[in-house]
Amino acid sequence: GTFFLWFGWYGFNPGSTAAMHDAETAYTAAIAAVNTTLSPCIAGGVVFSLRAKVLPPKMKDVGAFCNGILAGLVSITAGCASVKHWEAIVIGAIGGCIYCGASMLVERLKIDDVVDAFAVHGACGLW
Repeated sequence: GTFFLWFGWYGFNPGSTAAMHDAETAYTAAIAAVNTTLSPCIAGGVVFSLRAKVLPPKMKDVGAFCNGILAGLVSITAGCASVKHWEAIVIGAIGGCIYCGASMLVERLKIDDVVDAFAVHGACGLW
């Protein structure tokens, strides 16, 4: 399901230029597409690494990896066409960290959020 959502994000973020009738709008859509690729890749990697090597119980968590990808997508959506590529990488890394923190906070507070919807959409959307 994560990759279906990711694929749809390419219609939303670059598609938000509303047209590609000249080189400038095509370039803007291309920037949005590249940033829509970079941020979730980094966020997913950050979350996977943190869960596997740093955060207890130190296990490879595919569900968290997928949510990390979504956290990166949510984090980059607002500025996807207006940030540089290195900024998209930083946004993804911070989004991955925010997801992990929010997910642990919700679990510690014993709030029932089985799919980490708040951590992905609430916390990363706010950031």
